[in-house]
Amino acid sequence: MEAPAALVIAHPDDETLAAGAVLPLFRNLLIVQVTDGAPRNLADANAAGFATAEAYAEARARELEAALAIGNVHAAHTTLGAADQGAAHAMPELARALAARLQAHDTQAVLTHAYEGGHPDHDATALIAAAAARLAGIETLIEFPLYHAAEHGWAVATFLPGPAPTTLDLTPEEQSRKRAMLAAFATQRSTLAQFPVAQEHFRPAPAHDFTAPPRPGQPLYERYGWGLDFARWRELAAAAQRDLAR
Repeated sequence: MEAPAALVIAHPDDETLAAGAVLPLFRNLLIVQVTDGAPRNLADANAAGFATAEAYAEARARELEAALAIGNVHAAHTTLGAADQGAAHAMPELARALAARLQAHDTQAVLTHAYEGGHPDHDATALIAAAAARLAGIETLIEFPLYHAAEHGWAVATFLPGPAPTTLDLTPEEQSRKRAMLAAFATQRSTLAQFPVAQEHFRPAPAHDFTAPPRPGQPLYERYGWGLDFARWRELAAAAQRDLAR
């Protein structure tokens, strides 16, 4: 894939979960990480053995570098610097910063999270990427699923209803390489263990209504206290869209 493209992710490891097998195919890829992967409440940092958010973020950055090396991924990498669980609180600023980086890269296509109510940073990144693509005049916006709420637990690596997806069946070699990439994220081992590696899924991103629930029922993030509830999300999304429309 020769055309300049950008993969816009919320956290380190999202790129591997979503597209680990296809990343080596890009010849001119920019990976943009919206958050540093370190919630400021320190719960995740402490559980992983780190005393500060900064140390935890640095560890996650090293894990990402290792995973990309294992996967033979040659890409430029930049971060927008938001706090994990905090992207929704700075969506206009992040979208404009992202648009500038997309334009500097001469980006022709953007891949990013689906709007699915799984993690607030994922949904914020979906809004940010859609807005930035519009600001930068980029017409090709592709989305991928990570997880959302199911009746019991999580639904992983599957889209909510929408446009027909393209599903890539990974070869045994690709699956093995993807497992090795995921193993580099030692701080996330228990979470990543529930994700399959046999397929990757992509589809054109529809024109999401970011102020409407992505699915009936409670968003997954409300079950875990990941920074906000849907009522607050709706307020932030509406305000961001008004700001970005000016």
